[in-house]
Amino acid sequence: MRSRIWELSDTLVRVALGKEKADLVILNSTFVNVNSGEVLEGWGVAVKGDRIATIGEVDHTIGPETTVIDAEGMYLTPGFLDAHMHVESSMLCLTNFAKAVLPKGTTSVFIDPHEIANVLGMDGVRLMLEESRKLPLKVFVTVPSCVPANPMFESSGAYLGPKEVEEMLSWDGVIALGEMMNYPGVLATDREVFEKINAAHRMGKVVEGHDAGLLGRELAAYASAGISSSHEMTTKEDAIERLRLGMYAYMREGSAWLDVKETVKAITEARLDSRHACLVTDDREADSLLRQGHMDHVVRRAIEEGVDPIRAIQMATINPAEHYCLARDIGSVAPSRYADILLLRDLSEVRVDTVIADGRVVAKGGRMLIDLRPPRYNPRYLRTVNLARRLTAEDFRIRAPVKEGKIKVRVIGALEGNVLTESLVEEMEVREGELIADPERSIYKVAVVERHRGSGNMGKGFVRGFGFDLGAVASTVAHDNHNMLIVGLSDEDMALAANKLAEVGGGIVTVDGGEVLSLIELPLAGLMSMEEPEVVAKKLEHMYELWRERGCRWVSPFMTMSLLALDVLPELRITDKGLIDTVRYEYVGLFPEE
Repeated sequence: MRSRIWELSDTLVRVALGKEKADLVILNSTFVNVNSGEVLEGWGVAVKGDRIATIGEVDHTIGPETTVIDAEGMYLTPGFLDAHMHVESSMLCLTNFAKAVLPKGTTSVFIDPHEIANVLGMDGVRLMLEESRKLPLKVFVTVPSCVPANPMFESSGAYLGPKEVEEMLSWDGVIALGEMMNYPGVLATDREVFEKINAAHRMGKVVEGHDAGLLGRELAAYASAGISSSHEMTTKEDAIERLRLGMYAYMREGSAWLDVKETVKAITEARLDSRHACLVTDDREADSLLRQGHMDHVVRRAIEEGVDPIRAIQMATINPAEHYCLARDIGSVAPSRYADILLLRDLSEVRVDTVIADGRVVAKGGRMLIDLRPPRYNPRYLRTVNLARRLTAEDFRIRAPVKEGKIKVRVIGALEGNVLTESLVEEMEVREGELIADPERSIYKVAVVERHRGSGNMGKGFVRGFGFDLGAVASTVAHDNHNMLIVGLSDEDMALAANKLAEVGGGIVTVDGGEVLSLIELPLAGLMSMEEPEVVAKKLEHMYELWRERGCRWVSPFMTMSLLALDVLPELRITDKGLIDTVRYEYVGLFPEE
């Protein structure tokens, strides 16, 4: 928090009484009161410094130096909060992310920087915190709880144990323990897992959840560890069970994970109380941010699915503020709260006109009114791709136990717009002792190469989905270990793609016929760009247009692709150490009959 309420509270009292004059006054608004659930006509707000002094009748707070905004015909709401998201998924550095989301009405975000932490460790978390301190966007950090996400089955760039987690929990700006992805460890009462959870509880901080697929007895057991939220929900039943257990149900609408349609049915159909329901984005790419929006888009989607507009706004304001025990400071437009305020031209369509953060107008008409510039980053944060050597086509060949013919092979089944995968068995062709990718069935080779320490580790397999006819697509964004992920039909193109990313320091590259067709450079930890949001969005749109021309019709297919290495979600994943059955949590071979 930028200021302490006790440094300003006596001044706020004098302004509320009219003994001192406000710095900013908003008049004649249609006031959306998320505390009472009312819409109040003709209300005003008086602001002193970065806090709200009073609401309602505010004419007595206007002086000769007061800035007055006439909000006639507009709805006044609190600034939106994103209760769970990863800045890294936008592919923008934090400052440029703020540029993208503030005009959309987002004034606070709760970030889990476990992506950059998997590359840079504690330095990555510190980098995010330090960059956030100069921004009008309020950034609250939840400490990465699982770095690596699954140390048994992957290589990461860092290790954050209980000692490191406890230290970070004490840092100013850290609000919670981030999503506890190691739910098998929770259910097995793993000592290290509980050392992290208990450290957060000792400090009075909440523990965020990640519990894909858990229901019934196992979900209740997971919640009994004091884990108070969940964003891995895809169905009405998922949301109902979590709300009944007293958890905060995070209803997600990212670039690819379009879960609001089903999860809000817990409110619209089951008629459950919405006070523990929150709207979140989780993962949203730069092009989606600029084209569709951020939290304004998620609120709009909830309204489109039948949620009352006032409830939908509560789910993006007061509800997450209460969950994080911050409702005295953010989440509503009320005396003593931070002056984070939106003026909307339309309530149901969530058309944001004016954004006020800390009592200052920072955006209007979809444009920033203040200049934000990224800091200079330590050069070592820009050189994080370390391969053991240049890769060749030979590295991507997959040998079969037969010389010719067909053989059954275990294949990862990718699903459009879904964080889950299927564990499939497909009959694949063998030529001269090598398994061949099959574009007719959208079955590609997939490889994960360790890129943090140059160990040479490489896992190889097959994935079905996506539908594009391309030689290779490669990325240094591969949740959560962020090793190098390569998907393709051509061994030569897969090698070229991998080497290109090593050369530029990370990003996403598309290759076909020995030619680089698109390249998005992401030099910051191999995850983020320092270019302007519009530049990154344009490059993403070009990449997706190219993929569509080559047969891929999926929504945000890269987001789905980047999760192929995330070995804490069902059913089958691949890391630099091989194929992982993430239901039984064991290594599995490529050939199921062996």
